[in-house]
Amino acid sequence: MKTAMCALCAALAGLAFGAAAEYDVAAYVWPAYQPEPRWKELGIFGDGKGEWQNLYEATKRQACDNQGVRPLWGYEDESNPVVVARKIDAATASGVNVFIYDWYWYGGRPFLEDALDKGFLGAKNCGRMKFFVMWANHDVNGLWNNKMSTADGKNDVIWPAKVSDDDFAKIVDRWMTMYFSRPNYYRIGGKPVLSIYDIKGFVDWEGLDKAKKRLSHLRDRAKSAGFPGVHLQVVGGYFMASLRGSLAELGVDSFTSYSWNDGTWNRINDRSKPECTYPEWSEMSFGFWDRYRDQARGFGAVFFPNITVGWDTNARYPVAETRRIVRNPNPADFERAARRVKAWADATIPASMPKLITVNSWNEWTEGSYLEPDDRFGYGFLDAIRAVFLAR
Repeated sequence: MKTAMCALCAALAGLAFGAAAEYDVAAYVWPAYQPEPRWKELGIFGDGKGEWQNLYEATKRQACDNQGVRPLWGYEDESNPVVVARKIDAATASGVNVFIYDWYWYGGRPFLEDALDKGFLGAKNCGRMKFFVMWANHDVNGLWNNKMSTADGKNDVIWPAKVSDDDFAKIVDRWMTMYFSRPNYYRIGGKPVLSIYDIKGFVDWEGLDKAKKRLSHLRDRAKSAGFPGVHLQVVGGYFMASLRGSLAELGVDSFTSYSWNDGTWNRINDRSKPECTYPEWSEMSFGFWDRYRDQARGFGAVFFPNITVGWDTNARYPVAETRRIVRNPNPADFERAARRVKAWADATIPASMPKLITVNSWNEWTEGSYLEPDDRFGYGFLDAIRAVFLAR
């Protein structure tokens, strides 16, 4: 009886804090589907539902685009812990066991934190999943304003991402106390993982020496909190040629992609050629992986591969400005791509590292790249993830 009870306790502990998985399938979370108070500063999303407004206001530009799609779960407030609890259940049931929350700081204040702080961390079952933050340190422009065209200045900077030393110290303290200390914060080798979206921008703000000093402060602060350091992950391979020597000096431990746009952007937007199909896009992306792996090894790091659901940003633009898309993303082709990602991870990721695979994304609805169920494919993309990463 005692042995049986111990086994039961172990099983319950696994459910509570996330049992070890063979693969860490980590989906990016865009935390914009909630009534962030600072939307008013940008003059957008007056309905109070965040970027859901772009989705339900969108109209089709062409027969094969993603406009007009609807979420099966409705336009829910993702700062509500009850809402997020259901998402956690659906994610873990399908094999997605890590959420990567986009994290922002502008003008000396955080932005879009409530989805993580109130929604995810407030959910009673949040301990079933790991999470970590990706500092989305890019400028804010008019991208999210679906009434503004490129000709109207959509790409003009509204909030610059550059931070001061004082800001960075506040940011690090916030990460340390609010996130890194959580028992379900994702760690590699005991080190909390911090992802930086734009490492080139981080260096370009004030130069390499300043960037190194700031990262040194981050690591010292982590060690003072009892961690062996910080696992620094950077996003995107486009910067490799210009920063290759600097990445070693910065102590980068790993890199991955935010999406398959990494390396394929020019082809996607080449109007002299037909729009890419999903299989064509995935094949182009696969062609970069061995190079990325070798480049990462060159500065003592590891490359973690990415699987992307789709690409269509027309919901963020006026009807008169049609954007290029990737055609016909679908669960069957997505599953085939995921199997290839899994096989590459099995053959390539060192045994000393977790088999971490990033996914774009959990909920990038207005980029046409989401695992959440919709009225077109239902639970198809989640079923595909489950078939690849949980089926025995």
